[in-house]
Amino acid sequence: MSGTVQGHEVVAAVHAEVLDLLDGGDGTGLASAVEAAVARREPLLGPVARGSLVQAVLSRISGMGSLEALFADGSVTEVMVNGPGIVFVERHGRLEATDVRIDAVELDRLVERMVAPTGRRVDRSSPWADGRLPDGSRVNVVVQPIALDGPYLTVRRFGERRFTIEDFSEPPVAEVLHRAVSDRCNVVVTGATGSGKTTLLGAMASAVRSHERLVTVEDAAELSIDRVHVVRMEARPPNCEGVGEVTVRDLVRNALRMRPDRIVVGEVRGAEAFDMLQALNTGHDGSLSTCHANGPGDALRRLATMVLMASPGLSVEVADSLVAGSVDIVVHMVRAGATRRVSEVLEVRPPGSDPRVRPLVVGGSVLPAAGDTGGADGMDGSRWGR
Repeated sequence: MSGTVQGHEVVAAVHAEVLDLLDGGDGTGLASAVEAAVARREPLLGPVARGSLVQAVLSRISGMGSLEALFADGSVTEVMVNGPGIVFVERHGRLEATDVRIDAVELDRLVERMVAPTGRRVDRSSPWADGRLPDGSRVNVVVQPIALDGPYLTVRRFGERRFTIEDFSEPPVAEVLHRAVSDRCNVVVTGATGSGKTTLLGAMASAVRSHERLVTVEDAAELSIDRVHVVRMEARPPNCEGVGEVTVRDLVRNALRMRPDRIVVGEVRGAEAFDMLQALNTGHDGSLSTCHANGPGDALRRLATMVLMASPGLSVEVADSLVAGSVDIVVHMVRAGATRRVSEVLEVRPPGSDPRVRPLVVGGSVLPAAGDTGGADGMDGSRWGR
């Protein structure tokens, strides 16, 4: 064998040779067939090199193919395939090209293998899909005609380690977040894509008292919560006939009938915000969610906009009042390289308060007033001291 390129060519050739066996639905003797094909093509290979080639072909057929080694690398947090060719990864917060190459045939089969178990479909009429892999990783697939250069795969990996609140903040900030959880504040975690919102959400949910019942609602399940009594629900897309869809909004409504102590919504994106805020405003204190936003104030405006999307007849003032009456704390995450940290924490004061919000943490540091417990009424009408 002379180098990686030739090895890749042999793997592709052997893969093509055994495709009929795979497509016929009979996997019996597949490993033996691959071994025989490798031996015919490369009779001079030693046992170790031959075994490596056989494993590469089998991974390509039934596993992650050329991406297998990347998924085995614990330092890889994101795998990106931009069509046939070079595969990119994120390691320690930095993007880098790998020496892994993937051809069009393997990429098409890999897309099919990733999407099929999720219940999603991806084709020209439905050219993108989100899903969850068996190891919990989140996958996004985009195909033609939207993907101009071929299928695009983006896989965000979630390690086995469970993070704590302290992993994202200094001790004084962590104390504020623990207090928000223990005082049953309704918390929305905000930030940009990849800032660590979902991971912090899981860490805060894991700080809930062990006897409480948590019901989680997600579009694609990825939350890792270190608690025994967790009821997990995941949305479902429509089938090929366009029926059978179960939306996040449907699940939020159903969660209210499941005797939750707290509801955890993985991400609020649309009309489900109205149902979630109504639930928070009618006794389900201590619930948690995330929202894409550039800052805490932007998150509040986005939530109000989502409420108006769900119920266009409402006025802006009523939508703002619903948000103010439902959300207690907004936690904003930022990312710098491989580091994710809590940057801001904002208290949302009751409707009619002046000012409407009060910062508790700015620039990753707790403001002096955030440690003040105030009087019996809790800091001049603030819910933070309740």
